[in-house]
Amino acid sequence: MLVLETNEYQELSAQELKSALWEAANVLRGSAVDRTDWKGYILPLLFFKRISDVWDEETSEAKEIYGDVDPFQFPEAHRFVLPDGSHWNDVRGLASNVGAALQKAMQEIERANPDTLFRVFGSADWGNKEKFSDELLKDLIEGFSEIQLGNQAVSTDALGDAYEYLVGKFADVTRRNKAGEFYTPRSVVRMMVEILDPKEGESIYDPACGTGGMLLGAIEHVTRKGGDARRFYGKIYGQEKNLTTSAIARMNLVLHGIEDFQVAREDTLRDPAFTDSSTGGLATFDCVIANPPFSLKEWGRDLWEADPWGRAMYGIPPESYGDYAFVQHMIASMAPTGNSRMAVVLPQGALFRKSAEGSIRQALLERDMVEAVIGLAPNLFYGTQLAGCVVILRRKKPESRKNKVLIIDASNLFRKGRAQNFLDQEHSDQIVASYRAFEDVEDRAKVATLDEIKKEGWTLNISRYVLPPIGQDIPPLPEAVEAFKTALADARAAEDHLRKVLVEGGWLQ
Repeated sequence: MLVLETNEYQELSAQELKSALWEAANVLRGSAVDRTDWKGYILPLLFFKRISDVWDEETSEAKEIYGDVDPFQFPEAHRFVLPDGSHWNDVRGLASNVGAALQKAMQEIERANPDTLFRVFGSADWGNKEKFSDELLKDLIEGFSEIQLGNQAVSTDALGDAYEYLVGKFADVTRRNKAGEFYTPRSVVRMMVEILDPKEGESIYDPACGTGGMLLGAIEHVTRKGGDARRFYGKIYGQEKNLTTSAIARMNLVLHGIEDFQVAREDTLRDPAFTDSSTGGLATFDCVIANPPFSLKEWGRDLWEADPWGRAMYGIPPESYGDYAFVQHMIASMAPTGNSRMAVVLPQGALFRKSAEGSIRQALLERDMVEAVIGLAPNLFYGTQLAGCVVILRRKKPESRKNKVLIIDASNLFRKGRAQNFLDQEHSDQIVASYRAFEDVEDRAKVATLDEIKKEGWTLNISRYVLPPIGQDIPPLPEAVEAFKTALADARAAEDHLRKVLVEGGWLQ
């Protein structure tokens, strides 16, 4: 194994690191690798470089203690095992068959660390020479080689932030390809976590964990509050269907310094990964949080007709809308006692659609599990321009909130961007403050009783309870009249054109 001596490096600033990493990633620009697939290659490379650089630092520290000896004699000096021939510099030194060597090195590292790095590098096809010539891979590796990623050059927090930055950049690149299915904007994550308020020592579970942002958000929340995030270790659980994305989540947690977590790569609705042998049911958790895919089709309704885990206790959702399948899975995953609670992102249609979804929603309301509904602005999430909402449910509400639901209209809390809207910290703070106050606020929030909701037909459509300010977005009368005249003229012209087409085609006499 080739090992470079570790020198004292000047610590990179957060912005310098982000810029350097994105510049290295751009080596793929113009290559046969589709930009929507970059994340599956760049993020594993970043992780490989990090653990190699840290291994070098650990080796240097061991030499200072034990002298100039074979580093393999002191495995306890290293967080991860790097098998012989599987170091970054081993791959960097090759002139040919670089992709095959890279793939082999990553596989050997996974095998040598089965408890911590299982499947962490994903399924990238590094050996595909139609995608990766030796020249392209060597350029890519050299770009990353110029960035020192050991602990001396980059702190865990800085590297974790840079990693999240890259995930966000890749989500931006693939916005038109449902990137929102694996990435939730950090401001939305922070708002949801602030509302759930996880405590140190509690367990947390994300059944649609994507790149792990929700899990990290919960840990960071505890740290901000002065708690010890290490008390989360062994109590962090995530499940993600996509192989590449689940690998990214594992890398994300490791790069943030998190130890002893479980991220399973399985289909949550068809094959839940976390079960409790003592009860024969699903494992349960103190906090459950997720942003599942909006209105997932073909989600597995046929299996739920006889679900062995008993998740369809409130009804079976329609085949074309999987929203309430995720909701019911999350409810079944909430601990039956204590202060268990959950927060889920849903499309706003789930608040008022009828039929099977209406029956499920009614059942949840009648059992007094829905605590709050927060309507968000449109176009906040990657991959969809639809307005989403956050629904908070509790197994047991505080006495003062029983038989009530707080409905918040936060649709005007956003910063408009060119291609996407953004929920800034000030907006998030306002939403959290409204939730904690749990009181009526004109044009913003309504505490609706279950009787009031029943009279509305069990709908949670936000506009039924919170009306926008009168006069909002209403133009001056002269402008309105002129706009009406223009629209009327356009409508008449379109009608005349349609009549002409129908007559000429023989459809209208």
